[in-house]
Amino acid sequence: QVQLVESGGGLVQAGESLRLSCAASTSIFDAMGWYRQAPGKQRELVATITNGGTTDYTVSVKGRFTISRDNVKNTVYLQMNSLKPEDTAVYYCNLRSVRSAYFTKEYWGQGTQVTVSS
Repeated sequence: QVQLVESGGGLVQAGESLRLSCAASTSIFDAMGWYRQAPGKQRELVATITNGGTTDYTVSVKGRFTISRDNVKNTVYLQMNSLKPEDTAVYYCNLRSVRSAYFTKEYWGQGTQVTVSS
């Protein structure tokens, strides 16, 4: 069983920064990423990083957010700069592990609240 422990959420004003951390209990993964879900909205993918280091971002956060990893600590970070009120959401860490050609297992963190005030 893989466990993901998130931290770093909080309340900030627009324009400020936060860094989210996600510590994984395993160093073996194919991709890790961050999702977020705002009240009344669907969960959306924010950023991903593959085992090979390839990153991807949703359009709304490009240029502001950076996903990175520390392989020694088995931790993935999401550096969030120039935060906007629309970034307010619960952020969930995700780990994806390809088990076979037909099944990919996903694990989720508990979620951490990010609130950005105007």
